[in-house]
Amino acid sequence: MHISEGVLSVPVLAGGAALAAAGLAAGLRGLKPEQMMPAALFSSAFFVASLIHVPLGPSNVHLILNGLMGLALGWTAFPAVFIALLLQAFQFQYGGITTLGVNTVVMALPPVLCWYLGKAPLSSANPAVRAVTAFACGSLSVLASGCLAALALALSGEGLWTSAVALLTAHLPIALIEGVITLTVVSFLARVRPEFLALSPVARGA
Repeated sequence: MHISEGVLSVPVLAGGAALAAAGLAAGLRGLKPEQMMPAALFSSAFFVASLIHVPLGPSNVHLILNGLMGLALGWTAFPAVFIALLLQAFQFQYGGITTLGVNTVVMALPPVLCWYLGKAPLSSANPAVRAVTAFACGSLSVLASGCLAALALALSGEGLWTSAVALLTAHLPIALIEGVITLTVVSFLARVRPEFLALSPVARGA
């Protein structure tokens, strides 16, 4: 879902940079020592997963794992995504430097929203509620990222509308896959390493 250089308009690039800066500030301000290792782990997982991609017009399709990242990190997802994208831009020319802000917002804002929405249901004693919530967060985070990327393309010119629709459509099966992955990993972590989840009392510092 990396948007390439030279595609987006200047206002969209500027807006993305401003939103990314705000998200980074919030994520770094709330970063706790016990979150350092999970942040590094999920940033690495995001880095590796998004290297396996299929080009699609001015963007590409790949696993993101951002729903899982949001449930594990909360606002810390912003710096985790930013670092991974920065390394990819320099090492593999994925995305770009000018689009770094927009790409960060596209992939980091939905997981933060999922974190807020998933906190209460994932604390439920009902396993079915927890399972449905984890799956929904994994799927909806990908779809929301697809919508944000499509919106960025659409706002940058009418000629990019077709690419925006194709990008969003291509991520529908990815959303289902990520829902299953998120459900599986969250269920496992809740049993063996609950401190890896930002929703747990340990990770919240409660």
